[in-house]
Amino acid sequence: MRLSPLLLFPGIFVCALFPLTNCEEQQIPEEKLLVVTVATKETDGFKRFLGSAKHFNYTVKVLGRGQKWMSGDYMSGPGGGQKVRLLKEALEEMKNEDKVILFIDSYDVVFASGPKELLKKFQQARHKVVFSSESLIWPNRHLEDKYPHVIVGNRFLGSGGFIGYIPNIKEMVADWTGKDNDSDQLFFTKIYIDPVKRKSINITLDSKCRLFQNLHGALDEVVLKFEDGRVRARNVLYDTLPVVIHGNGPTKLQINYLGNYIPNTWTFETGCTVCHQDLHPLTALKESEYPLVVIGVFIQQPTPFVTMFFERLLKLQYPKNRLKLFIYNQEAHHERHISSFLKEHRSLYQDVKVVGPEEEMDEAASCNMGFDMCRKDKDCDYFFLLDIQVVLKNENTLKILIEQNLPIVAPMLTRVGRLWSNFWGALSAEGYYARSEDYVDIVQGRRVGVWNVPYVSSVYLVKASLLRSELADYELFNSNTLDPDMAFCHNIRDKGIFMYVTNMHTFGRILSTDNYQTSHLHNDLWQIFENPVDWQERYIHENYTYIMKDKLIENPCPDVYWFPIFSDVACNHLVEEMEHYGKWSGGGNKDTRIQGGYENVPTIDIHMNQINFEKEWHKFLLEYIAPITEKMYPGYYTKAQFELAFVVRYKPDEQPSLRPHHDASTFTINIALNQVGPDYQLKSSEPRFQSLLPCCFPTSSINWTYATWI
Repeated sequence: MRLSPLLLFPGIFVCALFPLTNCEEQQIPEEKLLVVTVATKETDGFKRFLGSAKHFNYTVKVLGRGQKWMSGDYMSGPGGGQKVRLLKEALEEMKNEDKVILFIDSYDVVFASGPKELLKKFQQARHKVVFSSESLIWPNRHLEDKYPHVIVGNRFLGSGGFIGYIPNIKEMVADWTGKDNDSDQLFFTKIYIDPVKRKSINITLDSKCRLFQNLHGALDEVVLKFEDGRVRARNVLYDTLPVVIHGNGPTKLQINYLGNYIPNTWTFETGCTVCHQDLHPLTALKESEYPLVVIGVFIQQPTPFVTMFFERLLKLQYPKNRLKLFIYNQEAHHERHISSFLKEHRSLYQDVKVVGPEEEMDEAASCNMGFDMCRKDKDCDYFFLLDIQVVLKNENTLKILIEQNLPIVAPMLTRVGRLWSNFWGALSAEGYYARSEDYVDIVQGRRVGVWNVPYVSSVYLVKASLLRSELADYELFNSNTLDPDMAFCHNIRDKGIFMYVTNMHTFGRILSTDNYQTSHLHNDLWQIFENPVDWQERYIHENYTYIMKDKLIENPCPDVYWFPIFSDVACNHLVEEMEHYGKWSGGGNKDTRIQGGYENVPTIDIHMNQINFEKEWHKFLLEYIAPITEKMYPGYYTKAQFELAFVVRYKPDEQPSLRPHHDASTFTINIALNQVGPDYQLKSSEPRFQSLLPCCFPTSSINWTYATWI
């Protein structure tokens, strides 16, 4: 016998007759949802909130724009009553009773998913109003016993987010008569813990964080989930993917961190998806139309390679007549460097102000003064802070930062060979450095983008409009407990202003100022250990790295090789350093500096150890001479050990005891420190020099020659 469809599919038959009975409810149409928030100011957090809402096509209604905020803040105590008043007033104008309202904070909130998922989870809650939940009770701990118990999940109400139907929400706020600075959290809590009102309004909590994730008290529960080109925040305790992420209470830095990724701001598949939005391009502008920038150069301690710093400053690709300089120098040692730079180039800049060590101004006061120079200048568009230890290799840095169109943005710089950088990814509970989960990936370039961070230093760009508004306070760098840089960032965070660091380009590095001594004439010569990259750029010949590839090694006679090694600056500095020291040997056979006190082939010289340069010289030999030696003499390996290293000075008739000889060494290295050409005119009656010079002295056209020997 053939069975009827009724017997085969009874469930389907019943649902066909009664579609809303024992079956899944119809999905609420997305157009029925309205997001309502309160924002009296357009803060950076509010702009981020709107960006995430736009990403998922939420419809948002903003209350309180342009009004004065009267409800306090989370740090000073309960408040928020103004939000309830504004909501109550707005609801009076809403007549569509089947509409769903999502009422949430905005300054510290991001959406992680869209309206469809939100409404589905709201319907699955089977209540007319659903509040976010928290594991911590606030603001009145004495009400804990009156809260309903839950089997699994958070027990306490969070007022920063709730969703519900208009009639139920109207009923919930109907009795509000409080002041603007009263606690909204306490008001909603008392409604929820009242069994009669809770049942009448039909309120529940999102205890397992399916809709709302409050971060306060739950930081260990929330992780980022990267999957299929999307980024979500996952609550690992309840294994849920909340739709709304709220950095309530003291978790603003954590929501900033999550906001670097959510919603799909950065993914492994796409990289940064927002880094090219809202830019301020300069390419269409004439040079006369470029923003006016005050560059603040700050010299707080003795620093190597200051001459090179000013050379790079001069090379910045930006119209000089749209730049003003504020130079603060605390070190008398560097006054000559500043004077030399300004003597040649002051006229290029629109204005220059110098504050020297005689002013006896501390770091905080100098930074405040520099910022104020821009703040009071109605034409100033940006302040560019630049510490002297910054090595800006990217000549377009200033243009790149301006085009980012951000309130405060820093180019990412690191110290060579280390994870040390000019930004922090997180802060400890005490407000000091802490390593964020993504810090190493950002520093090492595995994650590239523009990152919201809690601390930047050494070099960053600030919009002048901020200095005249939110940052109008003159003493931004002052604190009784914090260093000036930390005080500045603390003040910025307190104002709700975002700081960014970009690693979208390679910008440069930061010098180490550790162990920098100023007891020599050219102190940078001693920086081969602390700042090896800068030492090489300054002192090694530009063609050194091409020696083998381009066959730049000459072979003027058997077993003698010529190749470029020192830059002109290196030669000049070594000569000047030796002349500054001035204690040249007498050129006789008696020499108390060496073991035995007798020199068989005496010269007029100064030993490297006399100027405490022996360790640096050995490092130079290992790094730059040994690799070439091992290629020229296959099978030999050298540790570049030496008995003596010295600089010799040659003048006519000054070396009477010098004669042809063989050096007792495996390798002899002679570096000529003068320009190419004859060092002085030799007479035909001096054959020893004629035979010696072709192989050893490609030297200068001045009246004497210097050379280093080992």
